Amino acid sequence: MPAWCVWFTMIRLKRVYEEAKRADGQRVLVERLWPRGVSKENAAVDVWLKEIAPSAVLRKWYSHESAKWERFRQKYRKELDGNEVAVAQIKQIVKSGTVTFVYAAKDEQHNSAVVLKAYLEGRAS
Repeated sequence: MPAWCVWFTMIRLKRVYEEAKRADGQRVLVERLWPRGVSKENAAVDVWLKEIAPSAVLRKWYSHESAKWERFRQKYRKELDGNEVAVAQIKQIVKSGTVTFVYAAKDEQHNSAVVLKAYLEGRAS
């Protein structure tokens, strides 16, 4: 396991529609599009790293259909493998301490933030 993985034990996941808390640490929006119905103030996002999110093509293909989950995970991980700049940025952010990846999806178990967290921790989601 790479040395930087020790920092990833402090990654949390939270829907953008949930109340921001001090315990969230640095809040990073990991969505390509701004979430509907949420003001910037209420989102309380410190960083919006849209480049780390799945591509528009992949997002539209997946369309949060649980039957596509396994294939989505594979495709998104492949995108992350080829997205060295954004991955380096998110690794740097996570080194700063507690980080919460903020996402918009209703499904808390099957979304890109889950895949991203697992990817950074060096495990399958």
